[in-house]
Amino acid sequence: MATPAPTMTTEAHVLSILQQITGTDQVQRDLDLPLFERHVLDSLGMVELMIRLSEEFGVDISPAEIDRAQWASPRLIVEDMQRRVGL
Repeated sequence: MATPAPTMTTEAHVLSILQQITGTDQVQRDLDLPLFERHVLDSLGMVELMIRLSEEFGVDISPAEIDRAQWASPRLIVEDMQRRVGL
């Protein structure tokens, strides 16, 4: 399991992973970007994101506990991950 670099904040690390999966830096520039409405993230991408975040942060994320509304924007994903890792 990889851990975020000590100098990288949880927010920066989550946004970096989200950018890699979506292929756009727009997720870093607009934290309120509606990911699904703008077709930046789809169901398959969401599952890939859950797996990557689980591996990177060492937390369990079940597809059954997340729906699109909870992860509708980069800001919501960052906030959820900050809660999960105890920040």
